[in-house]
Amino acid sequence: MSKLKIAGTWAGVIDVELDNWTVPMLREEVAKRSNCGPNSINLICAGKVLKDGDGNDKLGQLGIKNNSKILSTRVAADEGKFIKNELMAEEERSRRLARLKSAAAAMSQRNADGTLPFDDQVIELEDQSGRQVKLGTETDQRAIMMGLMLHTNGKELINKGNYKEAMEVLTMGEEAFSLCDPKVMEFIDNPPILQIDIVWCYFMLRDISCLSVAGERLKKARQNFERSHGKDSHRVRFLQGGRYPELALYLRLELLEGVVAYHSGQFDKSRKVLTSARERFIRLQVPDEALSLVMSMGFREHDAKRALRMSNQDIESAIDFLVEQKAKRLQKRVEDLQKQKELMEQKAYGRTPLKKAVDLQKLNELVSIGFEKELAAEALRRNENDTQKSLDDLTNPEINSSIQFTIESRKRRRQQKANDASIETLVQMGFERSRASEAVEAGGTVEEAMLRLLSQQQSASNPTDDAANNNTESAPIPPAASDAVASSSVPLTDDIVEEEEDNGGSSTAGKVEDRDEEMEDVLADGLAKVDALSDYDIEVTKEGEAINEYLAMLDSAGK
Repeated sequence: MSKLKIAGTWAGVIDVELDNWTVPMLREEVAKRSNCGPNSINLICAGKVLKDGDGNDKLGQLGIKNNSKILSTRVAADEGKFIKNELMAEEERSRRLARLKSAAAAMSQRNADGTLPFDDQVIELEDQSGRQVKLGTETDQRAIMMGLMLHTNGKELINKGNYKEAMEVLTMGEEAFSLCDPKVMEFIDNPPILQIDIVWCYFMLRDISCLSVAGERLKKARQNFERSHGKDSHRVRFLQGGRYPELALYLRLELLEGVVAYHSGQFDKSRKVLTSARERFIRLQVPDEALSLVMSMGFREHDAKRALRMSNQDIESAIDFLVEQKAKRLQKRVEDLQKQKELMEQKAYGRTPLKKAVDLQKLNELVSIGFEKELAAEALRRNENDTQKSLDDLTNPEINSSIQFTIESRKRRRQQKANDASIETLVQMGFERSRASEAVEAGGTVEEAMLRLLSQQQSASNPTDDAANNNTESAPIPPAASDAVASSSVPLTDDIVEEEEDNGGSSTAGKVEDRDEEMEDVLADGLAKVDALSDYDIEVTKEGEAINEYLAMLDSAGK
């Protein structure tokens, strides 16, 4: 037995077994001696509040030793409820962050290694011009995708004012970026922007304890900007046609540098960078006349402001920018439709044994030299997109015949599944199964089969015979026949199972992996709302207020 010295609501010594007693057991014992309920007692040891956790942690595991001093304090009922709610909210937030990180990792894995997606969420890396880019190895691509998804989600939280959670999500994004080759990261400016966003969270939370860390982050951000943007941002100027998209970003950077310098006692440095930030702020103020003129041409206020800021208030350049952006959005829509069409085609071919999609470029190469598309697709699917092995199979009469047999067998199974689903739909509408089966086997869509059955019923009934009319049951017509049609589609995973069985493999490869669809949708929706210039699109009102506040504080310090 060990002794614990208790003070506070009750003073004395309690004998406990450190290897057997838990916090709830100790709380209950102290509460009993204090003549109050366990929920009204707080236990504090070595400056830390002892929490129940899952109720299984022993006192010894928590670092409590013989003769440890425990302070017990009484908690009001409302306060105890508040603390409990806070702990539950913290646990829920931790679980959500873990789910978010796992979802980002899973999505980046699927999109970086060529795995055929289960849904229509396809993530691609693009430059500021909207062109698709490949950066480094597959590992680098995965790290960048994960970092970008978490960064985007963190910025959404910042816009909602949830700075604490945003800071944690951004930190996870930083961790993801750190897994990428540093040489690859030199060409992109997302990591330094993320550094600024993290420090902005420090600032909005007024967390002065992170001052030294903030200074290092800002220093790293400026160095990375010089590499990715070029000296004096000449590379950005070239890529953006002479425009100034980075002004607001550098304004925030200089403001934060000035704040860090001020709290570090470097008043001269603080005044210098804050004065520069104020000059940028003035440059970013959009004149009402210019804004009104651009909006009169049919552009929204937000878009017009962004264009004028990025064009250094040049109206003609701003209008050109808006026209270019509209054309890019239209082009992006066309490209997205084409990508969706290609994705549906890849899903029709199924996945390779390693769950990859059939490479359409290699498929087109085989088709261009005379092979039938379905045969070539199946050969590539079997051979993990290896063109040479696929050619060998296609030119081998015996294997070619086997591929054709596989394709025809799969078509029959798919048709049978579709027919079975259609029959079930008609049976649910009230038709006899045997008649429904005959109508479906006759061919056509579900609607056509339904009309065929109704026609048969009408011709079989005798309109002059009231008794016959009374005995004839009419099958109800559903309000939306299209819903029934949709239900006849065959899931992709069933096709994959069939393909594995056709090749003599295990069907377990066709099982859908566990996915956190809710979190994946959150990440995908966030990416869908942003464009290549969203990181530079900062509303600088708060920055302007902070600049004036700290310059006033510097004036007071000088006096």
